Amino acid sequence: MSEGIPPTPRLMKQWTQIKGENAWTMFKVIAEFVDGFESLNRIGPCISIFGSARTMPDSPHYQTAVKIAQKLTDAGFGIITGGGPGIMEAANKGASLQGGVSVGLNIHLPFEQSHNVYIDDDKNLSHRYFFVRKVMFVKYAQAFVVLPGGFGTLDEMFEVLTLTQTKKIAQVPVILVGSSFWSGLKEWVTKVMLEQEHNINPEDLDLMPIIDDPDEVVAYINKYYADRDNQLIPNYTL
Repeated sequence: MSEGIPPTPRLMKQWTQIKGENAWTMFKVIAEFVDGFESLNRIGPCISIFGSARTMPDSPHYQTAVKIAQKLTDAGFGIITGGGPGIMEAANKGASLQGGVSVGLNIHLPFEQSHNVYIDDDKNLSHRYFFVRKVMFVKYAQAFVVLPGGFGTLDEMFEVLTLTQTKKIAQVPVILVGSSFWSGLKEWVTKVMLEQEHNINPEDLDLMPIIDDPDEVVAYINKYYADRDNQLIPNYTL
């Protein structure tokens, strides 16, 4: 559009509609936050488990997720996942098998199936917005266990690491499970981000330990909080 020429009535009508939609979006976002906070404020200490929705039940990663969730449940933690199939299903299954708290934070996606069957009925939340869902993952988790996954898993992991690095949330354990999957990434972070480009500090590498054994995952989290007088509360730094 040339400078100085006023917009046509049609464009003005479209712009007015967009502004109206933005106002309603704000109310939808607020309602989603309120629903999430009211639902999750009632649960105890939990661990968020991330991983691929494409992992099949016969995969070793699936079985590892089940075992980790079972052991964390036995240690007194609830389990929070994205509510879908794959690693998420495995983690909810592990919590369900042990009679523990099993939370699912579902997201509306056009190409993935609905929530898995191992989520507690009263803890099965449905989200429209990824950023609201991420807040719920972070605010109510005392640690994060990250199994192999795709872009979504990496996005969730690096979001937590960024919030920790910038002190927007209190530091909590972020454990990468599966050295065969994660070692190459951590090596790249070390050699390129740290040593070559100096984009992170050496201590930032300590934020992402790699552990393979489910028992060691639980032991790491338990020791972390034992050294800090078991301060297990929602992350109100957010």
